[in-house]
Amino acid sequence: MIGFILSLIIGGVIGALAQYFTQKDVPGGVIGNIIVGFLGSSLGGWLLGDLGPTVADFALLPAAIGAILVVLIYDLIF
Repeated sequence: MIGFILSLIIGGVIGALAQYFTQKDVPGGVIGNIIVGFLGSSLGGWLLGDLGPTVADFALLPAAIGAILVVLIYDLIF
């Protein structure tokens, strides 16, 4: 249970950082940040693998880069 909660927190932080660096908004508030963090982690892991430090099964550098890409793709579509 603690691992799941930690994953939600890390996903939310990664999503919030992606929005901060891109200066774009994703709707949904905290839930939107968590979704962006999880999608970005999947995309970044697929593109870059497990590069850099890992926290709660998130490789931080690929997750952050993937989340930034997810926010930019979302902004292009909508």
